Formats: sequence, structure tokens, C-alpha cells
Amino acid sequence: MESYEPERLSPVQLAAMRRSLTNGRGALTRRSLLRASGMGALALGGIATLGACGIPPAGRAEGAAAADDHSAKEKEVTFSNWTEYMDVSDDEKSRPTLEAFTKRTGIRVKYTEDINDNVEFFGKIKPQLAAGQNTGRDLICVTDWLAARIIRLGWAQKLDPSNLPHAFANVSAQFRTPDWDPGRAYSYPWTGIPTVIAYNAKATGGRKVDSVTQLLDDPKLKGRVSFLSEMRDTVGMTLLDQGRDPGKFTDTDFDGAIGRLQKAVDKKQIRRFTGNDYTADLSKGDIAACVGWAGDIIQLQADNPDIKFAIPAAGYITSSDNLLVPAQARHKTNAEKVIDYYYEPPVAAQLAAYINYVCPVDGVRDELAKIDESMASNTLILPDREMAAKSRSFRSLSTEEETAYEEKFAKLIGA
Repeated sequence: MESYEPERLSPVQLAAMRRSLTNGRGALTRRSLLRASGMGALALGGIATLGACGIPPAGRAEGAAAADDHSAKEKEVTFSNWTEYMDVSDDEKSRPTLEAFTKRTGIRVKYTEDINDNVEFFGKIKPQLAAGQNTGRDLICVTDWLAARIIRLGWAQKLDPSNLPHAFANVSAQFRTPDWDPGRAYSYPWTGIPTVIAYNAKATGGRKVDSVTQLLDDPKLKGRVSFLSEMRDTVGMTLLDQGRDPGKFTDTDFDGAIGRLQKAVDKKQIRRFTGNDYTADLSKGDIAACVGWAGDIIQLQADNPDIKFAIPAAGYITSSDNLLVPAQARHKTNAEKVIDYYYEPPVAAQLAAYINYVCPVDGVRDELAKIDESMASNTLILPDREMAAKSRSFRSLSTEEETAYEEKFAKLIGA
């Protein structure tokens, strides 16, 4: 494997990661808002590992060399995923879709919920990947920025399209061509995570809040607005509001978005920048409107009918969690069969009905309606064509850009 000079994460990058793990997207939850309950010191230990060991410099790698594939003789696959990210039976004793996969294919799935946050997990598998060794995992699920890094370092195996007919045909257009993996040569999305505008209709007096401009300028919302402490979400939504593309912005565009937010801070329009702890304040009405994550909103709506969401006309940011086959994985073909299985609409519908995040599979609506009509009509789970067209992704950043941008954002939010 090619040798690299280590590139250490800057203090600013480490601070941003700690912020994310403490109360940001790293602390997002699966269905029950408990996704990151197991992080704590272990997660911060992962950050320390990254900072100490360094990472290779940016620059697209060609992917891992094909490892010996033992799939034909060994009917098994090891799959690492987040907690609460797979359907479970009512008695919580089985995983129906995985059991159906094994029954159909004869491939036994060793499924482990050992991903509590991206940084900690990367710290766990990085030594083996860097040494060209098998991580003991055939399939992993990581957030887009980490998927991009693993692919860039050459630590993901290129997928065989002949083993992925359903995935290739059914991946939704909004997830088909991320800038870090055009055409999905190395990855497929497991789910999408939209950033939207949420508001408490009781706290707004029944008024709809549907734009970042309204959040930043409406005097009736002064002091009752929050934005997220995740740079990509808050700046991305502001860039869109200013008519800029988060997938193609310049340094000048970024500075313009920071300046726009700073004005709102200075006039005390923005109450605070938060992780997912905004949910309690929004539900109580202490925060009238905010930028928030769709998964949180679905949970809040189940208990509070006053919680509403809006998709700005300017668009919204969507990130994704993605399936990858690590370098030196022993059962690549079996892993590809798992990926393809979850792109069959009936299977994808069953999964979406359980996890309640955006389903990246086309053709699911009718299947999901058979399970739960309300879910099939919920655009936070199945975006309609109009909503999907407004979805944008925050572009990949070089190490230098990430350091500079996080430093400016940290100053803005007082971190």
C-alpha cells in the first residue's frame, strides 16, 4: 500500500469534532434520540487517536486493491452499523430483514451495533487499514465526510456493479452523485439526514416559518431563534438562503454567510447555537423556530402537534450515512449482496418503517404505504419530487479549508 506522510488534525478541527460528539450530529439518535449514548471518554479517545496518528493528505486515491474474496466458500458477512439502525421484531429477539436475507441466500450475517460515532469508529479501524490488514468487517456504515476520507485514502474496495443491480437502478437521484464518490463506485447510502427549518406553531402564534431570512430578520422571532453548532448545516443553509450553492461555494461565499449570521448574533436575533439539545426548548416554545434535523422533528411531532417543519424555497442541506466495503474485507461479494438486498423496495420499506430517516431507495412509497400510510406520506422519510429537487450537499473540504472554516465558525458561535 502506498506510504503517506501523516497529516495531523488541527486544534480547530479537533474542537469541532468534540463539539459534534458532545451535542451535535455525533449525538444524533436513531428513533429514540439515543444514538450516541455510548460515546463519552471512548469517543474523545478516538479523537485523540486521530490527532496523534495523523491522516494522509487529501488527494483522490484509486481505492484499495482487491482482496482475496472468500465469499463463495464462506457463506458469511460481518456488518458494523449504528445502534437503532436496523429493524427489530416486536419482541426484540430478531432482525426480520436480516433473517429473511439469510433464509434466501444462505449467507449468515454477523451484525454488530459497534458504531457510536464516526471519529471513535475510525480511530478503531484506522490502524488495520493503514497497515493493509483486514479490519474484521466486511461492511461498514459511516457518515458522508468519513466515507469520503476512507475512499480518498484508498481504504475502500471498489464495488462490482454486476452484484448491485437493484442498488444501481434504485438509488434516488439526490444521492446518486456525491462529489466524493461520483456514480457511487465505492459506496451506497443507507439513509439520508435532512437539515430543515422547524418551528413551534403555538410559539409563533400560528405563523409559518419557512426561510433562513425569516429566522435572521423577523423581529417577532427576536431572541427565540437557534441555529446548529454543526458548521456544515448552519453555513450550508445560510449559503442557500443567499443564493449560493453549498456544493460549489468559494471562500468569499463562506465569509458572506458567516457575516450574515454574525449580524443576527450582534442584534440578538439568534438566541444560541445548539446541538440536538434544541429539541426541549422547541417543544416548550422557549425557542419559536430553528434550523434542526429531520430525525429529531419526526420524534417531536409524535408527542407535540404544534411542532411543524418547512423546506425553504432556497433549498436544504442533506447529509448521508453510507455503506462501504473496507480494504482487505474477506467477504466482498457477500457484502455487495447485502447492499443490493436493501435496495429492493419491499425490504427498503420495512427498514424505513423502523428507522424513520430518509429512505434513499426509489420505488418504496407503495410498499411503505402497506405498512404505514402516514409514513409513506411523510416527506421527511420519503421526500416528494419537489422536496428532493431542493436537496443540496455541502461540498467536500480540503484539510486547509476545513481548518480555516471551522476557526471562523467557532468564533461566530463562541465555541
